[in-house]
Amino acid sequence: MRMEMPRATGGRRLAWAALPAEVVVGVERLLGAEVVAAVSQPGGFSEGLAARVRLADGRGVFVKAAQSARAPAVAGFHRREAVISERLVVQAPVPRLLGVYDDGDWVALAFEEIEGRLPAQPWRVEELRRVLETADELVALLTPSPIDERILARPRLGGWQALTSHRERDALAVLAPWAVDRLDELVGVEAAAVSPFAGDTLLHGDLYPFNVLVSPDRVVVVDWPHAWVGAPYCDVVTLLSSARLSGVDPQPLADAHRLTRHLAPGQIDDLLVLHAGFLFKTVVAAGPSADRYLLDMMVALAHASLRWLHERW
Repeated sequence: MRMEMPRATGGRRLAWAALPAEVVVGVERLLGAEVVAAVSQPGGFSEGLAARVRLADGRGVFVKAAQSARAPAVAGFHRREAVISERLVVQAPVPRLLGVYDDGDWVALAFEEIEGRLPAQPWRVEELRRVLETADELVALLTPSPIDERILARPRLGGWQALTSHRERDALAVLAPWAVDRLDELVGVEAAAVSPFAGDTLLHGDLYPFNVLVSPDRVVVVDWPHAWVGAPYCDVVTLLSSARLSGVDPQPLADAHRLTRHLAPGQIDDLLVLHAGFLFKTVVAAGPSADRYLLDMMVALAHASLRWLHERW
């Protein structure tokens, strides 16, 4: 199974100067001051703007924006994230939403500026432990979920059944020969997980290093459009699976972590199967216009989950 560290930022970021004038005016009116400087930020794969801006009154703000006409999925994610962010408990280590600009086509979210950086990649074990502690903190604060499940995304899990036809199977064979050899078994695991990972915890749903900011005194988890309600350990398993890309063995960390150390083996295995299935299904179904950097990251994360699963099996 191929293992490599892909680029951790999408290839279609928009510069502040490329925003339409009316959107700039709308954001400035929302924030109550003129934007005098803006710097695009690394991390994450959303198409559109992701920038730290400096206001004329000296404040710093993080702004993300997307156009519905050009990137309807991303614009939809932003609108959902706004609804979620407004409802997160104030104690949670997440950025505070300052306001939303939405003219029906362009949508922009303004968040408090978080002083921090992306975690080092490959992972430094001590930083990874800090992020795992923050995941534990989020579970304590977001159980039970403070958000009505009906406004949240569906879990991004499962997809092996969609890869069983001839064309999809051939595409998967290029990406992951081991998975093709075990495809019937993977489909069976997926089919048996009728109501997988039930619980009442609000989960981030996309907890990877490119959605985390670290500083000397805190860890903050950003980008919440894919949140869902489920078992408290799911984000921890997702995060640990990504550590495989750094050559970190996730099993000792899972054996030690409060949320995973008492799980039955099948609980982690099933989650890894469904997680990798979603990623491979998304890549195989992607059209020629999809962001290559995003697809590369999805393939790498899927391989990381399969590597851990292979070792466990």
